[in-house]
Amino acid sequence: MKKIIIAVFILLFSLQSCKENKKDNAVTKKEISDLSIYNLPSKWTTQNGNDIELKSLRGNVLVMVMIYTSCKAACPRLVADMRDIEAKLNKKTKNNVKLILVSIDPKTDTPEKLKAFAISNKMNQEPWLFLRSSEENTREFAAVLAINYKQISPVDFSHSNIISVFNPKGELVFQQEGLGVNNEKTIETINKEAEKI
Repeated sequence: MKKIIIAVFILLFSLQSCKENKKDNAVTKKEISDLSIYNLPSKWTTQNGNDIELKSLRGNVLVMVMIYTSCKAACPRLVADMRDIEAKLNKKTKNNVKLILVSIDPKTDTPEKLKAFAISNKMNQEPWLFLRSSEENTREFAAVLAINYKQISPVDFSHSNIISVFNPKGELVFQQEGLGVNNEKTIETINKEAEKI
């Protein structure tokens, strides 16, 4: 009789655990809205050769720009704009921010090339991250950001100059358009979102 009572108790306890796990999973799924980039199933490779999904960045404020490393026109200015943003971030919240450069030229921008670019631009440490993926995933991501790009020669692309800010849930909250523009609103948005973490 004692064994039966113990077995029933163990069974009830394990059923309760399963119920709680299902509840936890439901809460986690609810936290990601339909507008979140964390819904994208695409795989990305970092400058260090690590494969990640965007949802692994969850919980950080993401500041993203799409560039290509062989660009001699707009991209150096976009990189300078990103560096300026980093310099103006609130020191208290900077640990909650990732500054991400996404390549629009995955054929050329291998992880090795991205790594070399990061090192030569002194962006090979936190909070900097470089990403590349397949052409299909890159196009899909650009569409989410409303960024247009087109290859105009074997080595050149025409592209939008937009820096996007995402909250910790992966929802787009602000976009800065143009080169060398006033970034006060961008900084304010990043710091405000990062303070919530």
